[in-house]
Amino acid sequence: MKLVGVSGAPAGEKTSLAVHDVLVAAQHLDSTIQTELIDIREYEIEFSVGAALSDYNDDTWNVVNKISSADFLVFGTPIYQASISGALKNLLDFFPDNAFKYKVTGIVSTGLSNKHFLVPEYQLKPILTYFKGLTPTGNVFIHNDCFDDESEAIIDRDASDRIQKLAHEMIYLQRGINNR
Repeated sequence: MKLVGVSGAPAGEKTSLAVHDVLVAAQHLDSTIQTELIDIREYEIEFSVGAALSDYNDDTWNVVNKISSADFLVFGTPIYQASISGALKNLLDFFPDNAFKYKVTGIVSTGLSNKHFLVPEYQLKPILTYFKGLTPTGNVFIHNDCFDDESEAIIDRDASDRIQKLAHEMIYLQRGINNR
């Protein structure tokens, strides 16, 4: 199985680190899982205007195809102004309505305010469900204070435990889908 993590943060390190930690946790649980991190900061994804995918640049084409070919996915977003990132929403606009059918689609988010912990539940989860993705029972919100001063590691034990639980549930659910 291939798990692709998508960091939808146009700036900063925290969201990418959180998604990376989910990928690492999944590999610790099952060493046969292949993982790939797509950090949108590393690509020039064009603005979606409703054209055919073939009309967009190579980066856009490659990212959409990597996500489409994954067996299951974890999406990460920073919370900006009580919303998911516009960059992530733009990326999701390239997919057809059944893009994630039979795929588990986990969610991690990062933010400065604990008041934003439900943003992924009320904004990103409905989008992933629209694409027929199966979302685990919980998503992981990580407050900025849970990272070290250099944003190189998650230092909060509870946040790390929630990442482990998300990875476990995602693998469990995807195996169930694959064995249908």
